Amino acid sequence: MLAKTVIAVSFAALAVAVPSGSHQCETSKQNCCKTVSEASDPDTNKLLGLLGVIADVQALVGINCTPITVIGTGSGCAESQSPVCCNKNEFNGLVNLGCSPLNIGV
Repeated sequence: MLAKTVIAVSFAALAVAVPSGSHQCETSKQNCCKTVSEASDPDTNKLLGLLGVIADVQALVGINCTPITVIGTGSGCAESQSPVCCNKNEFNGLVNLGCSPLNIGV
C-alpha cells in the first residue's frame, strides 16, 4: 500500500510542473526569471528594442532568467523569481520569449 501511495504522490508532483494550459513544458525550457511581463510593457518593450529583439506584443517575456535545475524540491527558484516555461532563449537568459507560468510547488 505504501508503494502505491509513493507512486501516486510522485505522479502528482510531476503534474504540478505542467504550465497552466494544455501543453507540457520540456525541462530544458523551464526557467526562473527575475521579471516576467508582457512585451507591450513600456520598460520591457524598451529593453527588447535596445537588444533588437522582436516579440509578439501580447507575449510574456522573462527577463534575467536561469534554467530550473532542481527537480522535486519545489520550483528551484528563489522567492524573488517566477517559474516559467519559455519557448526561446535570447542573450543567454537575459531575455526569454514566449513564456507561460509554471504551476510548481505544493
